[in-house]
Amino acid sequence: MCRVVELRPDIPELGRTGRWSQLRRGTLIGLGMFAGLMAVIAVFGGWQEVSWGSVGGFLGAAGLMASVAVTEELLFRGVLFRIMEERTGTVIALVVSGLLFGAMHLINANATLWGAFAIALTAGVMLAAAYIATRSLWLPIGLHFAWNFTQAGIFGVTVSGSAVQSEGLLNVTLSGPSALTGGAFGPEASLFALLICMVPTILLLRRAARTGRIRPRPHRAKLST
Repeated sequence: MCRVVELRPDIPELGRTGRWSQLRRGTLIGLGMFAGLMAVIAVFGGWQEVSWGSVGGFLGAAGLMASVAVTEELLFRGVLFRIMEERTGTVIALVVSGLLFGAMHLINANATLWGAFAIALTAGVMLAAAYIATRSLWLPIGLHFAWNFTQAGIFGVTVSGSAVQSEGLLNVTLSGPSALTGGAFGPEASLFALLICMVPTILLLRRAARTGRIRPRPHRAKLST
């Protein structure tokens, strides 16, 4: 699409330089963040039951979540956010693309308005911030994959209000107030998920600001020149 429709000579957001290091970094951060979230939920008594799952579920989740991460990052950050940012600037594109990303999850069987809004803040904004800070899709792909895979493939908890029960190495059943566990939507709707995701989001946006990667609205750029 970039080469045929937009007539772009190259696609720097999918460049090879730093590809594997950014994927590794994103994967480690995403895994650590969700594991930290589950640890916090456990500390506050949100784990009701834990049992062993299956290696097959673990491997299946890896393949599925890799596909989901690549597809959604190409669509939402590589196309929607990037093109919107060219026309509206970084801030508006960040807000609108994040809300649209959250709204997309309203089609899930156990979706709630709060869950979709939480996804918009935790995933939509954080993943866009990862793209803005690096101007590459590899870091957000790694983050997205690890966050979802740790949910489904390791802890076996509900992903984004999906009706399909996750099966991973563990099967963790959560119970308690929705503010702690996220309720039927899953841990992503927990208030602790918002707090945990806020930290890398702020750090990434500060880095983007320091390196001049926050782009103003086009008409403001013209006035300033």
